[in-house]
Amino acid sequence: MRTHWSLIFFGLVFAAGISHADSRPNIVLILADDLGFSDVGAYGSEIATPSIDALAQRGIAFTNFHTAASCAPSRAMLLTGVDSHRAGVANIPEAIPPEQAHSPNYRGSLSPNVVTIAQLLSDGGYRTYMAGKWHLGLEQMPNARGFMRSVSLADTGADNWEQKPYLPLYDEARWFEDDEPLQLPDNFYSSEYLVDRLIEFIGDTPGDQPFFGYLSFQAVHIPVQTPPEFTARYSDRYQDGWDAVRTTRFKEAIKRGIVPPTTRLIDMPTTREWNELSTVEQERESKQMAVYAGMVEAMDYHLGRLISHLEQTGQYTNTLFIVTSDNGPEPSDPLASAGPLFPWWLRLNGYHTDIDGLGERGSFNFLGTDNASAAASPLAFYKFYAGEGGMRVPLVISGPSVVTPSRLTHGFAYVKDLAATVLDVASVEHPGSQYQGKDIEPLTGKSLRPVLEAQIERVHDDSEVIGYEVGGNAALFQGDYKIVMNRPSVGDGQWHLYNIAKDPGEYQDLALDLPERFRRMHNAYERYVEDNGVLPVPVDYDQVQQVGVRGYQALGKRYGGIAALFGLLVVACCWSLGSRFSRRRIS
Repeated sequence: MRTHWSLIFFGLVFAAGISHADSRPNIVLILADDLGFSDVGAYGSEIATPSIDALAQRGIAFTNFHTAASCAPSRAMLLTGVDSHRAGVANIPEAIPPEQAHSPNYRGSLSPNVVTIAQLLSDGGYRTYMAGKWHLGLEQMPNARGFMRSVSLADTGADNWEQKPYLPLYDEARWFEDDEPLQLPDNFYSSEYLVDRLIEFIGDTPGDQPFFGYLSFQAVHIPVQTPPEFTARYSDRYQDGWDAVRTTRFKEAIKRGIVPPTTRLIDMPTTREWNELSTVEQERESKQMAVYAGMVEAMDYHLGRLISHLEQTGQYTNTLFIVTSDNGPEPSDPLASAGPLFPWWLRLNGYHTDIDGLGERGSFNFLGTDNASAAASPLAFYKFYAGEGGMRVPLVISGPSVVTPSRLTHGFAYVKDLAATVLDVASVEHPGSQYQGKDIEPLTGKSLRPVLEAQIERVHDDSEVIGYEVGGNAALFQGDYKIVMNRPSVGDGQWHLYNIAKDPGEYQDLALDLPERFRRMHNAYERYVEDNGVLPVPVDYDQVQQVGVRGYQALGKRYGGIAALFGLLVVACCWSLGSRFSRRRIS
């Protein structure tokens, strides 16, 4: 009899444990692609983003959150909590120069010595799903890295309407379902399709286990495309030019408390005078920005459909949402920088660049440096560069772990912290330096949960340093301070010191005023370089140029009979990239 009651007792205890585990929150991690700091309404934008704004009202908006200024390194740190060099993704694979390719830190795909949060969550009883861009190598795709179901784009980007590439780098747009090649449907539009598939994976009823959903949008990566009804809402919005947008967002960000009143705007050398453009040029630039705004709104609209699904199926109130971007806005203008064969390649692949129909099926659209500076307002620089405009992005966290809703937090946070936060909220421990009998890199991010619960303002104290480098552009953060170096042609190749809490626009260089702090931080950066295997880039290295060279090499291989011609055109491409970008910088 005693045995009988003992079995019942332990059975009840076990059942209670299962019930407790099942009550853990669902987690939805939403990653926009190339979304600027002020592209969201809650951060001062004129773009309608009601879904993200509602999450911010229910949760917390971080105003001092940083990520890598380039796609794949951000994604590696996001999913592992490990520095991008140690994770094997020190740069996007398309931009790694031959001089660095020998290093395992520059493999361009997730290293076998890191474990993803999807793997750990799956081990810990979560259902794990992914829909969207992967860009962490073909060696191991999402299902091999812990996702139970996935639909993924393998590479840096692709068309949003059709299954075709957007650069000569690729023969095709490589889409996969559960790590097997996938043929997209005819009615494909990226934001809509990705949300549809994630809804399908999650299902209509709460499961026996909580779920982790990684929704990795293509929006707003090149090619910038959206249904015309979204573009139409912004048809007259940008006729006064990018300076007007940058200034308006700057004032709104101050009004909302996103940046302090001490913030000042710098003039980026790549931003042209709007009034010096011809009427035709103004029409095109304002239309490009309208399509961009429409694509952001379309992304938000489809995110709203996912939220509605969770509400209707009783899963919303127990779901933690994390919304952020992989880096700042994309400045590239392929038509000006990709060389003489690029327009031919576009036509060959069914693209046009006509103003009429811009953003719609068959069009090729982008933002450019001028509009990118507006999207990053009030920050300096943009994607690729270590200025705040490339690294500081929106972060909204909303859900059951947030004690005080509708709150801003100004403490510094870094992309590696999100992996630690997800595991903490899910009550899943990171295994440290060993996983399934193998040595792995330990997680070095810090959980933001104490910030979510209003216990503290920031998790990184004034003594901690966080180093960063991608493509030769570099930074180191400590407390409220940052040292930063951006390479030419947009940067000056010199180190600068800023108080980014008071001066997020990086207006006043403090290197001469605080020489001892500058020296200590620079020494700390050198230790970061040594500890993380950071390799120097070639003297003439340019990240965008390297991608262009790879593209023309790919064309040469594809059309082998005229490989020599393509070799010559690579040289022309390099000249075009350097000289045209320099002219724009000076103008």
